[in-house]
Amino acid sequence: MRVFAVPQTGYHDHKTGSIHAVIQAVVGTAVQAVMTAQPGAELRSEASKSALLAGVPMAIGTGRVPVLRVLGRNAGLMTGPGTNSYLIGTQRLALVDPGPADPEHIDAVLRILAGRSLGWIFVTHTHGDHSPGTLELQQRTGAQVIGLSAPVDSPHQDQTFKPARIYRDGEIVSCGEFRMRLVHTPGHVSNHFCYLLEEEGMLFTGDHILEGTTPVILPPDGNMRHYLESLAKVKALPVVSLAPGHGRLMEEPRNVIDTLIRHRLRREQKTLTGLMELSRDAGEVSLESLALRVYDDVPPHLLPWAQRTLLAHLIKLEDEGRVARQGEHWTGVTAHV
Repeated sequence: MRVFAVPQTGYHDHKTGSIHAVIQAVVGTAVQAVMTAQPGAELRSEASKSALLAGVPMAIGTGRVPVLRVLGRNAGLMTGPGTNSYLIGTQRLALVDPGPADPEHIDAVLRILAGRSLGWIFVTHTHGDHSPGTLELQQRTGAQVIGLSAPVDSPHQDQTFKPARIYRDGEIVSCGEFRMRLVHTPGHVSNHFCYLLEEEGMLFTGDHILEGTTPVILPPDGNMRHYLESLAKVKALPVVSLAPGHGRLMEEPRNVIDTLIRHRLRREQKTLTGLMELSRDAGEVSLESLALRVYDDVPPHLLPWAQRTLLAHLIKLEDEGRVARQGEHWTGVTAHV
């Protein structure tokens, strides 16, 4: 989950009508052009193309290994333009994040396959906008399912998701013409994987790194310390571009990651400063009161989500001995020399 200002263009809301006619007119030509591109052929960037429609494939990357971005039909406050599914390869393909269990999106993916086999389904995490489409796609294609199961104590995650086996950080899955490296990136949630397409240097980031916004960290399963450690881990990888679960391809990965880290550390400092100031006047401080101070740049209707990430900051600071909790209230801890 993450909070977006929903764009007015660049996606197709399923409430406004079916996209099947558009898909039928566009998909055949687009897929043929992309999948038959010669290795190293230059592909136009997303920024140079018209607004992306849900279900219509868009080529991203260099083309050494063909990658198609397919936008889901679930645009909204928490999903921005919608969830990105990615199809990779030429003959036996892999899919990253099937998205929600939306029959029209699943049909769009199968139509783009155009009779070719789907060998692998890689899932970044088990939130409802990323993994539930796996079940039907696996049943219809026989694809191998890769990812981490939902924690059993997380009822709001997709308990239907069942990977083929237990997968571990650093494993490499050979997909014939390309290889995918599994990168465990807990933080947003504990069972989050990113996937590195090694031949392209393209990292599929799910909700770990998003374009134009930051993910909500969701305690108790989400963890701010783990999130920052995972950002540092990803920064050390040979990454050329970031393919997020929501938003467009990002081609300056280290700058993007540095910006995210700076943002989180600034918010952490603002949390500490705000807590010290409020606790001097009022003693123990509620999460709601502190959120108004720390997230004074956030619209009021988004404050409930901001409070969840603020709690993640406070738990990290509590673990470090820099703040203290008394029931549902918080105080700053003064350092003694």
